[in-house]
Amino acid sequence: MPKISQRGEEMPQSPIRKLAPLANAAKERGIKVYHLNIGQPDLPTPQVAIDAIHNIDMKVLEYSPSQGYKHYREKLVGYYKTYNINVTAEDIIITSGGSEAVLFAFLSCLNPGDEIIVPEPAYANYMAFAIAAGAKIRTIATTIDEGFSLPKVEKFEELINEHTRAILICNPNNPTGYLYTRREMNQIRDLVKKYDLYLFSDEVYREFIYTGSPYISAFHLDGIEDNVVLIDSVSKRYSECGIRIGALITKNEEVRKAVMKFCQARLSPPLIGQVAAEASLDAPEEYSREVYDEYVERRKCLIDGLNRIPGVYSPVPMGAFYTVAQLPVDDSEKFCAWCLSDFNYEGETVMTAPAAGFYTTPGSGRNQVRIAYVLKKEDLIRALFLLAKALEAYPGRTN
Repeated sequence: MPKISQRGEEMPQSPIRKLAPLANAAKERGIKVYHLNIGQPDLPTPQVAIDAIHNIDMKVLEYSPSQGYKHYREKLVGYYKTYNINVTAEDIIITSGGSEAVLFAFLSCLNPGDEIIVPEPAYANYMAFAIAAGAKIRTIATTIDEGFSLPKVEKFEELINEHTRAILICNPNNPTGYLYTRREMNQIRDLVKKYDLYLFSDEVYREFIYTGSPYISAFHLDGIEDNVVLIDSVSKRYSECGIRIGALITKNEEVRKAVMKFCQARLSPPLIGQVAAEASLDAPEEYSREVYDEYVERRKCLIDGLNRIPGVYSPVPMGAFYTVAQLPVDDSEKFCAWCLSDFNYEGETVMTAPAAGFYTTPGSGRNQVRIAYVLKKEDLIRALFLLAKALEAYPGRTN
């Protein structure tokens, strides 16, 4: 039998999805599973998007332009303007989700063997896309004890060498919920400028910031305009994960030309997804306000509840809808699997994502989980109760 590729062997398995068979088996046994493991919002998609899909007036569902519909991109310019992000329609390339935007950014800007500095823990697919591009992730550690804030600039410079090509951030952060401060963003800007690096900035959670601290986009940083590649998606802000519409935005014309070659090779981004995404820009203001208020309540419910469980600690996330929590367990991967295979309380259990999958440093995150607060408060309260019961019963509890 022929062997699979080295890339195929090295590609990491999703820490979010690899426990799915155990969850499915639990459900087949009649156990209800509360899913805190995946960032799939349960809030409704804007009705204007649903209506736009129902009312599509086309005789042929044809290819759209490889860079996405111009009328959608022009409409996005106004959306970004509300965040003081000044771009043109030509700066925007529509992609098949934010994930494709990351992959195309890597393929267009990096050579095999190039290195990207990424604060960890980080979204696991960054590692996968780097492998696909032949690049290498070099991680810089952030710690739960310091709320996942960035380390001093010297720690970054220790990693920079002749292979370093880029810094990648997610702001607000998945998986930690951390929001980078102006000082931290200026620190990154100075490094990008000093070493002439690309700055890949994943900003898909900008709608979800819960403190008085400002959202600092990479496009707000002076002097590195041609270094910035911004990654965006409608998946989270409009509960539209399934339509697979994202965007890659850069003022660097050479990067755009390269990205367009990959866009042409995959033909076009999803047509129906663009119809829904464009319509969503007309969602009433109360839609965004109600979604935001709901996540504020869920965040308080989850973080207060977690920190009341003996031995559990979670810092307060400042954005997105995730937190990384420390548990009194020997191994969170074993614990998460055990919750699905061996534990239930009154026919119910809880599913979280082992945080080790968001680290590349061996041994890191071993007693941590990522939790997404994407369930209504009543279900969050029940899930927290089940988590506490599971921790009481788990044979590998550490204190």
